[in-house]
This record gives sequence, structure tokens and C-alpha cells, in this order.
Amino acid sequence: MRRAGLARSRRLCSRRGLRIQATRGRIVGGTPGPANRLRASARTGRPLTQLAFRDCTIVFDLDGTLVDTAPDLVGATNHALASRGLAPRGAAELRPWISFGARRMLVEAMAASGVPADEAELDRLLDLFLAYYEANIARESRPFPGSLAALGTLRSGGARLAICTNKRESLTLKLLAELDIARHFDAIVGRDTLALPKPHPEPLLGAIARAGGDPARAVMIGDSAVDIATARAARVPVVGVTFGYTETPIADHAPDVLLDDYGSLVTALAGLLAR
Repeated sequence: MRRAGLARSRRLCSRRGLRIQATRGRIVGGTPGPANRLRASARTGRPLTQLAFRDCTIVFDLDGTLVDTAPDLVGATNHALASRGLAPRGAAELRPWISFGARRMLVEAMAASGVPADEAELDRLLDLFLAYYEANIARESRPFPGSLAALGTLRSGGARLAICTNKRESLTLKLLAELDIARHFDAIVGRDTLALPKPHPEPLLGAIARAGGDPARAVMIGDSAVDIATARAARVPVVGVTFGYTETPIADHAPDVLLDDYGSLVTALAGLLAR
């Protein structure tokens, strides 16, 4: 009865644009923006009913969402810059460009160094970047705190799990293998797995299909405008994490749920899927 009441409260609050504190289901204040937005910023210690996520497919972006890959991506960028005798750029300077891909990181790093590069030079730098990155792909990259526990809870609850990333498939598989987390996922789709990358809906819909899921019972989790646009194009609800890599705050792109940490993910998904 208490859980049913909490679900009803969530639905009521979502219509009124209010926030819910996940630990107690209390209304704690209003939020600006679309009326159906929630913010999941608290933790819950309550176990969910077994198979609570049966027939649901949860799809994760990779870089900046599931795994903090910034240290190794920044390292690869600075390795390429060093070939030109340029000073390394800081992580804070390069993080906003990670979601746009390696080439964009190099473009921005070169511009910040005051040395514009033509397409041929960018091709050369990209080759250096990719070779170095593949050899050092998990030197410092680690899953975000709480992410593995959340994956375990979702799997125990009956969810299908998938990855939909704009990282090349070969690099995605290598990273997941080195971190020993590929076993958690029913499907993995990279930028070159299918014909088109995100923000086209095909990769997300393809990941759901390969996991054996249904878009009507799926949720996307990402950290950038690209992820939000992909989910919207596929007509799939989307959770935006606030700790990822984005040029502008993820809240500006109006995801259905804002997530501050993985301790709140399971509760946030339960509320979102109950709508």
C-alpha cells in the first residue's frame, strides 16, 4: 500500500512540476521547467520488489554516464598535442568536448593552443590519438561511483541492460572488457555498429531491439544534449546525469529526470516507469 501511495504521489507531483525526495517520497519543493520533470538527488536503502523491472530495458551512454573516461581521453589528446611540441591542455578545458568525439577534442585543443589545424593535420593527430588511446584505454578510466551496484540491482529486478554510445564499437568492447563490465549487458551498440550514430534514433532503437526489449518499456540514460536528442527522436524517456561531460548543463536540455548520483538511479527509474 505504501509503495502504491508513493507511485501515486510521484505521478501527481510530476504533473505539478514538483520534486520528490527519493528516500521518503516527500514533496520537497517546486522546480522550473516542464511539468513532467523529476529530480532524483537522494538515496534509498529500501529493497525493491523482486523482478520490479521485468520487461524493462535500460540503455546507458558510456563516456561520462557509466564510466569516467575523461582522464584517458585527455591523456590521448595531450599525447597528440605533444607531437606538435604543444603544451598539454587541462581536463576541465577538454571535458565539455568529450561527447562530441575525439576529432572535436583535437580541434578545440589545437584552437586553445593557438595553432589551427587543417583536415590533413587533424587526420594525422587523430591517428596518434586513437593508437595511444587504444593502448591506454583503461589506465585511469573507472565506472562512476555506485554504477556497478545499480547495474546489479537492475539485473536482479529483471531489467535488460544495453549500451548505446558514439564511441567506436571496437574501443567500446575493449574498454568494457578491461573494466570487466561487459557481462552486465545484453546489447552493446557503438557509433559504427549500425549505419548512423546518435543523435539519430537508430542506435538507441537498435540497442533496445538487440537486448530483446520494447521501446515502450525502455529508458535512456545519458549525460549530453546528444543523448537527450537521441531519446526524444526515439520517443523513449531519458534520464540526464549531472556529473558527465557536456558543454552546457544537462538540465538545460530538459531530460525527464535529473540524476545527481547512482545511489538514486533505481528509485528514479521506478518512478519514471510507473508513469
